[in-house]
Amino acid sequence: MFGRHKLRSRTDEQILLMREAGLLTGRTLEMLRQRIRPGVTTLELDRLAEEFIRSHGGIPNFQLVAGYSHTLCTSVNDQVVHGIPSSSCVLREGDLLSIDCGAEVRGWNGDSAISVVVGGPEAARPEDLDLIAATEASLYDGIAAMKVGGRLYDIGDAIEASIDAAAERDRHTYGIIDEYVGHGIGEKMHLDPQIPNYATGETGPRLVDGFTGAIEPMITLGGTDTRVLADDWTVVTADGSRACHFEHSVVVRDGGIWVLTALDGGQAALEARGAPYAPLD
Repeated sequence: MFGRHKLRSRTDEQILLMREAGLLTGRTLEMLRQRIRPGVTTLELDRLAEEFIRSHGGIPNFQLVAGYSHTLCTSVNDQVVHGIPSSSCVLREGDLLSIDCGAEVRGWNGDSAISVVVGGPEAARPEDLDLIAATEASLYDGIAAMKVGGRLYDIGDAIEASIDAAAERDRHTYGIIDEYVGHGIGEKMHLDPQIPNYATGETGPRLVDGFTGAIEPMITLGGTDTRVLADDWTVVTADGSRACHFEHSVVVRDGGIWVLTALDGGQAALEARGAPYAPLD
């Protein structure tokens, strides 16, 4: 549907500003990773995230979304995305928690998500660890498919191929959520185009030097049908299967890729896949 339209390009100056926002987003998630433990509420994590972002010169950009007042989305177990932090949501050992976070710095945005097991790997079900590994790998496989002159929908093709291979290897049924997708990012957190996390059978527009997007596969240990809870935000799997979410904000350049929300810029994961790493700093 976007095949006839050219994507927007960012200047080096704008990309460096997005890196500031991306680093703050990534550092917030790493801070939270150290604070996740049984007995903590998701609202406590939300307050920690807001304090961290604001004390480092940023604005929690989720709070700029109409109708939403929190810094994070915290989705637990069968919650896929958009879980609302709550004082009544007390994390338990073995819970699968996805945290989506964003920050705006000097008018530019970062958006990223991680998934972890509360209590660490030793508290996890083996299938949940497999799901986390498969989802994060698919994120980077999708990112590694980006190149100037390539097609936008190559990203979804690569994510689906990665998940299919993981399902065969792990002997699990993995579902790729198709109702919620990635997006462009820049002076706003959510911009066109939409970026599917699955193969569409189409090509999409050509990627241009300086295009910035947020890639975010959401994968389940079951089916792909979802429903929205009565709060009008929280998305859960229809079959009750657990879900996992990873996301990074990325720029593609003539020389390669820079993962703006990864603390190392994505260097290790990109080089492991033979994809060119091209930071500006």
